[in-house]
Amino acid sequence: MAKDNIFLQQTGVKYPIICGPMYPCSNPELVAAASNAGALGIIQPISLTYVHGYDFAEGIDYIKSLTNKPLGMNLLIEKGSKKYHQKMVEWLDIALKKDIKFFITSLGKPDWVVEKVHSCGGYVYHDVTESKWAEKAVQAGVDGLIAVNDRAGGHAGNYKYDKLINQLKKFNLPVVCAGGISDNTGYNQALSEGYVAVQMGTRFIVTTECTASDSYKQAIIKAKEQDIVLSERITGVPVSVINTEFIQKNGLKPSKIEKFFLSRSKLKYIMRTILALKSLWSLKRSSIKQTGKDYLQAGKSVENINSVLSVQQVIDELVT
Repeated sequence: MAKDNIFLQQTGVKYPIICGPMYPCSNPELVAAASNAGALGIIQPISLTYVHGYDFAEGIDYIKSLTNKPLGMNLLIEKGSKKYHQKMVEWLDIALKKDIKFFITSLGKPDWVVEKVHSCGGYVYHDVTESKWAEKAVQAGVDGLIAVNDRAGGHAGNYKYDKLINQLKKFNLPVVCAGGISDNTGYNQALSEGYVAVQMGTRFIVTTECTASDSYKQAIIKAKEQDIVLSERITGVPVSVINTEFIQKNGLKPSKIEKFFLSRSKLKYIMRTILALKSLWSLKRSSIKQTGKDYLQAGKSVENINSVLSVQQVIDELVT
């Protein structure tokens, strides 16, 4: 990898690979293992506290006891309640005090995050799915963009990875490819297109260090690309999940009442909060023990995931 790769310079990691933040699958051991293997492990605070039961500050200390390598953190900053925003500010302040220097922001305007992080000498990359959202992030002063394409798990984008980077090149910022990558071929293709790094989630779920249930991991191994569908029942916007019997029974679209609330600008945040709260337990439960009544998030990279490996093996196969 070229020594002038700006992502490597900013993060201090060995390889241009991010173990993406995942609710509920970003357990401390997985995050630390990714950093130890030369990638960048990202702390997802809701996973760390709600799913894995840590006080946030103590959770960071635990992760840092497992690795002395660089770490990053994710902040979901979408407009919500005042209490939620205060919690995000609190977690950000704690992370900065713990010497976390790299942040990924999602679903909101990151200007206040940028201001705090830059004052401490850190960097902020923002999740975007197309040019218009990237423009807002650039105006807020971000240092880079996470380009979420149509093959991503979680909140997927609408564009293929090559089309998306062509939209984003004009901003002259480092761009990370997020979505559809699980092997050496995809990794090299992304870098050859001009991406400075790749972000992977689904591949890291199917590792020995991830504490997701064996049934969840096996569902990913068995799934093919065509088994990944977009459900709006989780948060009100499309989320990539495995098309299980539960998904088929419940459908992919919101109910009539949910649609009514989601179509009203003053009500959609309330409805999305309600949907998110309803799905939090289901997603948490799926990571512990699949019951057949849960959402199993995954991206289209399932196509090339055939076995449970260690994080180190995943990284080695990518960069070989």
